[in-house]
Amino acid sequence: MVDALQGQGLERFGTMNLHDEMKAHLTEKLLPFWESLRDNTRGGFYGWMDSGLTLDRDAVKGCILNNRILWFFSNAYLTLGDEKLKAYADHAYDFLVKHCYDPEQGGVYWSLNADGAVVDSTKHTYNQAFAVYALSSYYRAFGKKEALELAGKIVDVIEGKCFDEYGYKEAQDRYFVPVENDKLSENGVMADRTMNTLLHVLEGYTEYYLVTKEERIGAKLRWMLDVLADKIYHPVLHRQEVFFDNDMHSLIDLHSYGHDIETSWLADRTLKVLDDPAYTAKLRPILLDLADQIYRVAYKKHSLANECERGKVDERRIWWVQAEAVLGFYNAWERSGEARYRDAALDVWDFIKTYLVDWRPGGEWFYNVDEDGRPEMGQPIVEPWKCPYHNGRLCMEMMRRTDPGLKA
Repeated sequence: MVDALQGQGLERFGTMNLHDEMKAHLTEKLLPFWESLRDNTRGGFYGWMDSGLTLDRDAVKGCILNNRILWFFSNAYLTLGDEKLKAYADHAYDFLVKHCYDPEQGGVYWSLNADGAVVDSTKHTYNQAFAVYALSSYYRAFGKKEALELAGKIVDVIEGKCFDEYGYKEAQDRYFVPVENDKLSENGVMADRTMNTLLHVLEGYTEYYLVTKEERIGAKLRWMLDVLADKIYHPVLHRQEVFFDNDMHSLIDLHSYGHDIETSWLADRTLKVLDDPAYTAKLRPILLDLADQIYRVAYKKHSLANECERGKVDERRIWWVQAEAVLGFYNAWERSGEARYRDAALDVWDFIKTYLVDWRPGGEWFYNVDEDGRPEMGQPIVEPWKCPYHNGRLCMEMMRRTDPGLKA
């Protein structure tokens, strides 16, 4: 059945322009799917669906998943103006406040059971950043002051408990005692610092700064941009390093294609919000270099491979990497004027429509396909990391970029 449905996306969209394709995919595929996962009995959203589209109503609910869902519905409201979306954002916000947030020690937990009781009380900086990101967007959409106040409290936790003289820490227990960073470490290393966490603190603070213009946050954005440019970016290899020891020495020869193309446009958004000509001049050439290198080494067969570790390429086409590729290449075209990037963005979008979107009734996107577009059916459709953040953001961001009347 899956093979028979692949390619349906090209037929579905027909002769639509890009803006209308993205809007149709958002409103007809992504929003209905995630709306259907609302848990009206125990709060939040269900946390697991297998590749056969079987929903596990008793699965663990990741706080990262809930925060990303809150971000998704808040931004969908900002993009579409559809009042019904507020109820879904409110539902995610209520779950964050009542269950994900720790009112005694501060910060948000890692995961909860289906009833909202704490399963993993780890306070990871990455997760704090996504709470700030989501709460700031929720405030921007609906003007709820309590949400912005909570975002500010979590910022205080990040700066007071998750930062030291070397930069942002990674994993800590409920009481902010450091623990092993197994949640954000991969490829056989245990990292003290990661590019990934810094990127998403940058992302969360950018959204918070957009609505507050707090000087201390502007200073931290500049600090993070300096770290990106001076310690994470490798000018000889034209890539970001990924995993670091405590002193920011790289631990492994790894090129994360998805994170580099994501950084190329996410950090560019920070430059736009920060509006500091000196930092724009310093960072924009680096961000374009990241996009250029991804175009040269990772963009093959109409899509992006996953990563390259010690010279060996992981050829899987991961769902979120393809979403970020469209945005990153499109942004590079807007910044450089080079048509090859625009063509690559449209090419990867065609690959997504043809192979990565799960066109089964009740489906969303496959977790990954191989380089020829065959889905790996053992991977879940929903799990703590598989969310509407990357693909939903793709649709909304591309709608904004192809319709200047929409909010940035």
